[in-house]
Amino acid sequence: MRKPELLSPAGDMETLIIAINSGADAVYVGGESFSARAFAKNFDRDEMLEAVKYCHLYGKKIYVAVNTIIFENEIEKCLDYLKFLYEINVDAVIMQDIGMIRLVHKLIPDLEIHSSTQLNCHNEECLKLLKKIGVKRAVLAREMSLDEIKKIKTDIDLEVFIHGALCVSYSGRCLFSSLNGGRSGNRGKCVGSCRLPYEIFKDGKKLDIKYPLSTKELFTAFDLEEILKTNIASLKIEGRMKSKEYVAYVTKFYRRLIDDYYNGKKIKITDEEVFNLKKLYNRKFTNGYLLNDDIYNTSSSNHLGTSLGEIIDVNKNKIFIKLCDNLHMEDGIRFLHENKGMIVNKLYDKKGLLKKEIKKGNVAVVDNKLGIRYKGKVNKTADKKLLNSIKNNQIKIPITFSIYAHASKPLTLTISDGKNTIEKKSVVLSSPINKGTFLEEIIQKLNKINNTPFTVKNINADLGNVFIPLSRLNELKHALINELIDRRTFTDKKANFKYEKKISKNTLKMSNYLVRNEKQLLNIKDKADIIYTEDYNLYKKYKNINVYYRLPNIMKSFPNFENENLLVNDLGSLERYYKNNNIITDYTLNIANSESVKFIQNFGVKLVTLSPEIPDYDILKYTSGTEVIKKGYLELMILNDFYLKGDLYLKDKFGKKFKIITGDEVKILSSNEINIVQNIDTSTRIQLS
Repeated sequence: MRKPELLSPAGDMETLIIAINSGADAVYVGGESFSARAFAKNFDRDEMLEAVKYCHLYGKKIYVAVNTIIFENEIEKCLDYLKFLYEINVDAVIMQDIGMIRLVHKLIPDLEIHSSTQLNCHNEECLKLLKKIGVKRAVLAREMSLDEIKKIKTDIDLEVFIHGALCVSYSGRCLFSSLNGGRSGNRGKCVGSCRLPYEIFKDGKKLDIKYPLSTKELFTAFDLEEILKTNIASLKIEGRMKSKEYVAYVTKFYRRLIDDYYNGKKIKITDEEVFNLKKLYNRKFTNGYLLNDDIYNTSSSNHLGTSLGEIIDVNKNKIFIKLCDNLHMEDGIRFLHENKGMIVNKLYDKKGLLKKEIKKGNVAVVDNKLGIRYKGKVNKTADKKLLNSIKNNQIKIPITFSIYAHASKPLTLTISDGKNTIEKKSVVLSSPINKGTFLEEIIQKLNKINNTPFTVKNINADLGNVFIPLSRLNELKHALINELIDRRTFTDKKANFKYEKKISKNTLKMSNYLVRNEKQLLNIKDKADIIYTEDYNLYKKYKNINVYYRLPNIMKSFPNFENENLLVNDLGSLERYYKNNNIITDYTLNIANSESVKFIQNFGVKLVTLSPEIPDYDILKYTSGTEVIKKGYLELMILNDFYLKGDLYLKDKFGKKFKIITGDEVKILSSNEINIVQNIDTSTRIQLS
């Protein structure tokens, strides 16, 4: 069984460098556009080229996230960016938009494509479809369990998250931020709706839960051995918006565990390591759905840190804290009872003397900059001493020099890194007048490469009794080193293609409805061209009047449907059912451009429902056979499970109410009927509550 890749995040060049030096086999980054972490610093084109060269110099891989949905007016810009990434020799791009995946594979077939977790691939049928369009690796939905993953049979490499933040909704299936907050998670601008406080009501009664949708942080180290026994090709750390110290420590931690396992050692995790990980970032830890653990932290959505102590006295100027951990100047602390945090700029002992550090067991005094009024528990959220201890220890590439030096022959020096071997020659050597050049002098000269990426592993010497001009030897050495760097980072890839869009005529104009019950169906059946229902029995009863059965969003098994009318919500269902059924695709597939429409239409579907996130409908110039959501109650989130059942709803700080539907699937509906489009020249749908 092959050793899996350890894949680390990098939000900027400094973090990328420290991730590589901390043991990452590969890094994933985002550019200035089309990245699902738009608020990370990210890389401009010059920085991206530098990043690729750095990774390849050290024999590491770099993947670039181009993992947003792409709007119609962005297709050419996105293609230009992907062409740039191919030509600078990135190892793969991570993509969500299904139409762009197909188009890019067609136009730049040598560009490796990984499907993003935003594509919500959670079954084997989806993997079959992705393989057909050239995807080499799928980043699986974070809601999949390890047992489910073990059963998958596929030729595509599989990648899973093993550490970091979790989404409460299936990735790619969250419209909460977009339709309620005005910023799209599918466009990299999530407002973090799940991290906000809400009131939650069950059967009309308000519950004492402040953050009903907030999740813990994924932390799988204690079960890593079980993960390493699977067919997973890449283990991914979340965190493109996390600090370089966080990325370094987490990478180094998992690097050690993976290497220990493959070196035949038992995986051991120290209390100090777990403590440090909590200091760096935690919202409480969970094994996640990967190992069937509870994911919810309903008490807090912030980084909790670790316990520091308790306030024993407080006034308007000072706070007195009895410590259970050491406290240093410039540490970060949070007062849990008032949910306020600060950096300790000045630290005093109980006598009022300034100190750099107060040891645990003693009383520390800090300025009351936040207006803290009450006694309560205090946590440490940043440990300056820990952060300072995380160094960027530069890795070195082992090389071998071979020197050939004989009288009447040119001085010859060869460098090899195990893959590349380069030879250069210099002056013809002569016999010495007094004494020849000693081997020790040569070794000393060749070993002086401290300011390079290399370290000398071995020196082979074939020497006669000759005089070697050490300045010429030095020139050869530097020339070889520079050429080896060029060899390791060289690319001459070119992508030549033309892309043209053709305007088409949209002739199919229907009025469709999604209903929740039989009464709604009967009320609109005479004015509806197509009726969708999630009630299978209702579908079977009225199938003859052009009713379609809306399949579940998450398909973990596939009933044997044939000659049925199906509204499908995921790519796996499309792949499974398109040959023998009448298919319409739902808005949950995030179809946002004409290339995605054309891709779906290749399956012979009757209608393609467009994403409700499309800002304008220029797409309709280039497509036919589409449907748009005109108005209704949309699903803002699809959850794998929920810890409550019954008549549930959320209420935000503005008084908006969001109904939670539990059952086989958990859905959070929009607070109000959303009017997305009015007069539009295509088929439309109204979704009833």
